[in-house]
Parts: sequence; C-alpha cells; structure tokens
Amino acid sequence: MRRFLPDTFTILLVFTVILASLLPASGIFAGYFGVATNLAIALLFFLHGARLSSDVVIAGLLHWRLHLVILLTTFAIFPLLGMGLGLIPDSILPRPLYLGILFLCVLPSTVQSSIAFTSMAAGNVPAAICSASASNIFGMFLTPLLVGLLFSVGGHGGFSWDALEQILLQLLAPFVAGQILQPWIGNWVRAKKKVLMPVDRGSILMVVYLAFSTAVVEGLWHTFSVRDIAVVVVLDMLLLAIVLMLTMHGSRFLGFNKADEITITFCGSKKSLASGVPMASVIFAGQSIGAIVLPLMLFHQIQLMVCAVIAQKYAAAAAHRITEEEAEEAASPA
Repeated sequence: MRRFLPDTFTILLVFTVILASLLPASGIFAGYFGVATNLAIALLFFLHGARLSSDVVIAGLLHWRLHLVILLTTFAIFPLLGMGLGLIPDSILPRPLYLGILFLCVLPSTVQSSIAFTSMAAGNVPAAICSASASNIFGMFLTPLLVGLLFSVGGHGGFSWDALEQILLQLLAPFVAGQILQPWIGNWVRAKKKVLMPVDRGSILMVVYLAFSTAVVEGLWHTFSVRDIAVVVVLDMLLLAIVLMLTMHGSRFLGFNKADEITITFCGSKKSLASGVPMASVIFAGQSIGAIVLPLMLFHQIQLMVCAVIAQKYAAAAAHRITEEEAEEAASPA
C-alpha cells in the first residue's frame, strides 16, 4: 500500500504550493528571493556535473541503439503526443495548462528515479546511468529549441535566443564546471549524497515557491477550477500509459533483451522535475510559470507511483526466472 502514497519530496512540494498560495513572495522580497533561487539552480547543476563519472559516459556510449531509442522517445514521441493533445478544445483543457503539458513533453528524462527503478527491476543499470545523464545533457539544448519550435508553430509565442543563452550560462556552464572538477571532487560529492540532497530538493522547492507566488498574485487559483486540474491528471496518466506501452512493447519488437527492455521502459517514460522546473524559470523568464509547471508536478507523482508497481512486477518475474533456472540445474544429472 505504501507504494501508492506520495514520497517526502512530493509532500514538501504540496506544502510549498500551499505556502505560496497563502503567503506569496512579492515586492522587494521576491526580487532577492529570485536572485537566491538562481544561485541555488546554478549550484544544483554544478553538483550534477560533479557527480557524473566520465567513465560511465564512455562505457555507456557503446550501447548506442538503446540510447537512440530512449532519446527518440523522450524528444520525438513525447512531443508528438503533446502536439496531438492540442486538438482538445480550450473549453475542456485551458490553453495555459495545455502549454504546461506541451512543456512537460519536451523535457529530458529523470536521472535518480530512472536508475533506481531500473536497478529494482534488474535492468541494465550502467546503460540507464548513461542514458538518463545523456538525456539531461542533450535536454539543455533540445528542450529550449523544441519549446521555441512547438510553441511558435502553435501560435503560443516561444522564446528568444536570449533564453537559450541563459540556459547555457545558468545551467550548462555550472554543469561543465562540475564535470571539469569531477576527477578531484566527484568521489567526495557522491559520498556526501545525503548531506547535499537539501541542495537538490531545496533549489527545486525555491523555484516552485517563486513560480506559484507569481502565479497566485496574478490569480492562478481563480483562473482554473478543480475540473481543469482533474483533466490535467487524466491527460498526464494517458501520456504515461501510451509511452510505457510503446517503450515496453517497442523494445521487444526491436529485439532488445529483458534487461535493456527494462532500461528503455523506465528511462524513456520519465520526465524530470529536477531539470524541468529550473528550465521553465529560465525559458519563460518574466512570465508566470505556475500553470506551466503544474502539469509536470502532477506527472512527477504519477510516474513514481506507476513505475514503482511496474518495477516490482519486473523484479518478481526476474526472481521467478532465477528460481526456475536453479530448479532445472538441480534436477539435471551431474
């Protein structure tokens, strides 16, 4: 039953949204808090770069077919599905929330949860580490480019090249700095994972608080109804279900083994809250992003609950196969 309950971070997200709704940041405080948030985001991506071992990247690149399938799912299939949802009338799915779903569809995969679920399900963990990490690196370029393309094609505006420049300066530059220093500080950063976790989660909570504060001041909760939020939840679940089916059955059709199928399923179906919220704050700087990040926050919890169940089923199936193989070996003559 616990797998259906929200994790600690999701509970903190909910409390952050409640706090922003009751006590939104405004005026001079919002300005200073925004500067602190930008610094926290830069530190977050610096630590991402410092954690990622170069050896893992080199080893994982050898499995190029698997990575290609995951990247195509993340940055091609998901956006196409998102564009398809644009056919839903505004009376059912308000345009600001649709743009949030479309933004969700162009984000990179998660890192930690993709690797954790792959490991739990007895998948190809080294490939998952490489693929999830590569997804986030490519995402720094592809996500803003896809936002500019899809949002402008749909007549929703887009972003200027200044936004891409800000992505490179605020997110990629700290990441590269972390990678350069990785040989000297990488082991220390990985060993202090629990100590540094507040930086990861704290920076995301800061962005969420600032985003929802701005949105609340502009009347977010007076704009959308409970029915609107319910529609987003249903569409998030539909998106996840379609991609899970495509990755699971598609990997089998392409001839991947079970371990690779697991990796493709979990890495290809995820969307990163840790990268998505900071990217939204940079790409849509100066705009209200509460409605933009809301579908992503809902998708985050849905993917965790659903993938936890799938990972346990994969793990149970793997344990059953091992038991059968051991029984066959025991029964065979010496």
